[in-house]
Amino acid sequence: MALALEIFGFLDLSITDVLDVLLVALIIYFVFRWIRHSQALGIFIAVILFYVIMVVVEALNMKLMSALFSTFIDVGVIALIVIFQPEIRHFLMKIGNDSSSKGIGFVRKLFGIKEEKSLNNESVNEITEACRSMAGEKCGALIVIPHHTDLGYVIETGDRIDADINRRLIMNLFFKNSPLHDGAVVMVKDRIVAARCTLPITERTDIPANFGMRHKAAIGITEVSDADVIVVSEQTGSIHYVHAGILTRINNINELKLLLGASLSQDRQTSQTEASGQEARPQTDGNKGQDEKN
Repeated sequence: MALALEIFGFLDLSITDVLDVLLVALIIYFVFRWIRHSQALGIFIAVILFYVIMVVVEALNMKLMSALFSTFIDVGVIALIVIFQPEIRHFLMKIGNDSSSKGIGFVRKLFGIKEEKSLNNESVNEITEACRSMAGEKCGALIVIPHHTDLGYVIETGDRIDADINRRLIMNLFFKNSPLHDGAVVMVKDRIVAARCTLPITERTDIPANFGMRHKAAIGITEVSDADVIVVSEQTGSIHYVHAGILTRINNINELKLLLGASLSQDRQTSQTEASGQEARPQTDGNKGQDEKN
């Protein structure tokens, strides 16, 4: 015990030191949650171990080892930025999108501005009927519907259209021989704004093998934005609704209408925060009950 006190006698803890340690631990926890599904997890654990060893070496006043570790740190910071570039980019995009959404919502509440629905009932009906037809013909489709997040960087990767939402136009865009069929269609406030858009691909490794690149792209864009995505599989003709990285299999086209109607309702963020999804879930569960009866 005396030896331990002598070794760690340099520690002069105060309330500020304890708070400092807790904040660092909290940062490590959130970073771990952020990258736990990525290949960077092993590197992150190695960095933490390296840092712990460096602290112990400096505490024991081992000058040669401290100099060696300092050299590694100077070079390692640049190496880590390069290695973690995709994760850093996704993290900053997520923070920026969340901050932008909250800022816009605060301004609307402050000035009493009512938020318009992203899509009206007619547009929802046109989208769902187009998905029904494409599913029957096994025509692959990828439809992105953002709410508050600005997807300008995604729209710029495709071809601008700016047209009314129409089922025949949607089907023509995703027709196999169409030059615009390869990629995603982005819809904003009852308008088809762009087609052939490129979406970020998720880095998750727990996705079933039967899901193709469309599904991975749908998960990817919903991980970094508040967009909802509809995916029609070209192989099976199945329809999936994707939000916040979660895929929901659509067994009945009415279920898709209910999900879109709940998701695109007025003051969507407020209802999700206060009701914790109580609007969307009862509608979905009720629709499932109808599917079982059918």
